[in-house]
Amino acid sequence: MVHNIDPILASVLQRRFKSITEEMGLTLLRTTRSPILNEARDFVTGLYGRDGKMLEQTEYIPILAFALQPACEYVIKYFGDDVHPGDVILHNDVFTGGNQNADVAVFKPIFHEGELVAWAACKGHQADIGGAVAGGYNPEAREVWQEALRITPVKIYESGRLRKDVWDLIFANIRYKIVEEDIKAQIGGCVVGERGVKALAEKYGLERLYTHMDYLFESTEKMVRREIRSIPDGTYHGESYVYYDGINEGSKMKINLEVRVEGDEITFDFTGSSPQTEGFVNAPYAATASAVLLTFLMLINPDIPHNDGILRPINILAPEGSFLNARFPAATTFGNSITGPISDAIFKAMAEPLPKKVTAGWNRFLGFTITGKDPRSGRPYVDILFLALKGGSGGTWMADGYDHIGLINCAGGILAQDYEMFETHDPHLLLKHEYLPDSAGAGKWRGGLGVETEFEIYGEDVTGIAFGDGIEPGAEAFGLFGGKPGVLNSIELRYPDGTRKVAKSKEIIRNIPTGTVFNERAGGGGGYGDPFERPAAKVLEDVRNELVSVEKAREDYGVVIDAETLTIDEQGTEALRSKRTGS
Repeated sequence: MVHNIDPILASVLQRRFKSITEEMGLTLLRTTRSPILNEARDFVTGLYGRDGKMLEQTEYIPILAFALQPACEYVIKYFGDDVHPGDVILHNDVFTGGNQNADVAVFKPIFHEGELVAWAACKGHQADIGGAVAGGYNPEAREVWQEALRITPVKIYESGRLRKDVWDLIFANIRYKIVEEDIKAQIGGCVVGERGVKALAEKYGLERLYTHMDYLFESTEKMVRREIRSIPDGTYHGESYVYYDGINEGSKMKINLEVRVEGDEITFDFTGSSPQTEGFVNAPYAATASAVLLTFLMLINPDIPHNDGILRPINILAPEGSFLNARFPAATTFGNSITGPISDAIFKAMAEPLPKKVTAGWNRFLGFTITGKDPRSGRPYVDILFLALKGGSGGTWMADGYDHIGLINCAGGILAQDYEMFETHDPHLLLKHEYLPDSAGAGKWRGGLGVETEFEIYGEDVTGIAFGDGIEPGAEAFGLFGGKPGVLNSIELRYPDGTRKVAKSKEIIRNIPTGTVFNERAGGGGGYGDPFERPAAKVLEDVRNELVSVEKAREDYGVVIDAETLTIDEQGTEALRSKRTGS
């Protein structure tokens, strides 16, 4: 037990650690070049103790909840005592603690009076990371070297001096200059973190700082254990599937989950899940652990600090060699995208003990990266099209799902692109970006709406890369407690000669001609509860807002609406609902 603790100081320190990570994030938002970072906010900032344990994080997208600590711990083990003030270390390797090769981390040790105190770290999704295909996603990959440049821990600054030879070696293997600039911004973010922690060390002294850090860990652990104790003891089962491995048509990979709640500890056991695939539909352990943590955090007190104390009562078992913990040298770029199916399995398992906290299914992620040359400047461009992929979340007890919130591994963190910036950055003309009517699963509390996006491509030498899920029957966002599923995703390319190309969920589409129209439909979330119990007035409101059609109002909700006057036929509605319920 830690003694001589000032609880008020502990609270101040926790909030100060949080604010430092937020300041680091603001630095990235203002200084990065890629829209993936400064618009979509696909990054995480954090502070870690001398041993690499999480002090505090700000996850601008939730999938990065466990993306830095394993890598930080490996960096510490790798360098041992060979760490000095002014060092800056780069890392992305998924087989030594990374979560995705395109997510590159910068680590900076923080010293006070010659003693290592903590670490500052920023991790962000880069516009390119080498490998066989530009843009970081390669559905044709069969091993890690076909996906990316593996960056095991390497010093790019040593004792404050740039290692130009190492820097040039790394960026000679990455296509876009913008990545180099974004890594510089991440270094700047770490400097902001270093500055904040050093100020705390100078103000309070190291001994006082360390004892209060330990107290924060213990306090957070107690809070999480209290949350777990509120869940009835038992063993709960859930399963879901990932569809199509990118190689074998009709393939699907099973996620088999057993959740065991025993007192104040909880175990997520994925034993029995499918073996790793020969393609890139695999996850490293860190990506699976992040998926578990972000989903579990949705089921407990949202105000719990994000530090190492969260992890102590949680056990995650993902057998090595399964597609949720693939062995070297497997391709694993799709790992972050398996978060949706993992969350599906967890929500299904926890629907029994926590029916008022789980949500129905969220729309599965279907991404599409476009790379090519911008004829306006002659420069290469890349876009992951965050604008188009954001579907709806699932309904939950007493609340509809969020419209256009996006995939669960980003859970609102990733923002849609600004329309004018989209057309400035890309040689594309936006034609449509609007809610997709009838895309949400019906329910007493309906799912969130998905969106339809359409634009014309004016780039040259254009390649499109589909990487995602949710287009095969069975992959819709599931409904709960009588709620209905959302609609499936789809991507279609309409070529200038009238040819139409429907994209698979994992596919490289080469030589896309100028003038092609891209259309993506991102589905809605699943519904929660019997749709016939939804107030007719709410159904009418959705019909008037053109979110639900008159036909679906009748078919799914039992609400009869006059298509001309947009008013409710009270007698017709009562008769229809009574007939269904038998009353």
